[in-house]
Amino acid sequence: KKREIPSVIRHILDIDTQLSKTFVKWAENLAFTPQIMRYCTALELSCHGITWFISLIAFIWILDNKSLYQMQVNLLIALLLDIIVIAVLKAMTRRRRPTINKDPTSIGPDKYSFPSGHCSRSMLIFYFFKYLYPISSIFLTLMLIWVFAVGISRVLMKKHYILDVSAGLFVGYVEGMLMSLLYLDEKTCFYLIDWISDEKIPGAEYGV
Repeated sequence: KKREIPSVIRHILDIDTQLSKTFVKWAENLAFTPQIMRYCTALELSCHGITWFISLIAFIWILDNKSLYQMQVNLLIALLLDIIVIAVLKAMTRRRRPTINKDPTSIGPDKYSFPSGHCSRSMLIFYFFKYLYPISSIFLTLMLIWVFAVGISRVLMKKHYILDVSAGLFVGYVEGMLMSLLYLDEKTCFYLIDWISDEKIPGAEYGV
């Protein structure tokens, strides 16, 4: 049975669709749009969930730096939280994307548009390194530029509407605040990595 969308929400969605189309059409008329689209593809890859998971897991195992275990484990948990939250929201809203999603890695709820998972992930990562594991303000500035560049790229690539992007940024910020409550202490993070591999932390025993 087709869902009945309240008229107010339908009106908001129609405005969002029109604004998004107008923005994309304006961008397509710019002389340097082809170059921009190449950067958009790079931005998409830079914030893809698979990219971050593979990179982070490799970072944990290859670098093997105990002083970073707490940050790495909590960031991994944050990324998992984001996947769950976005999947639930997309399954609930089921808003179709502006164009047919041809991404072979998109399965289940990820074929839907609202909210943007790339935007929630980028904002969550920014929040993480600003408040939970503070880094240099120079890198934070570059990261903030990356966050908004990812958002703009999602609209230009016709993967999302402007409202999807805005909602994704908001959700990512809320997820960051939630992670501040869930943030695991160093001992727990050591235990988790040791539980995954007894050889990872030489001599670490936790009575299990």
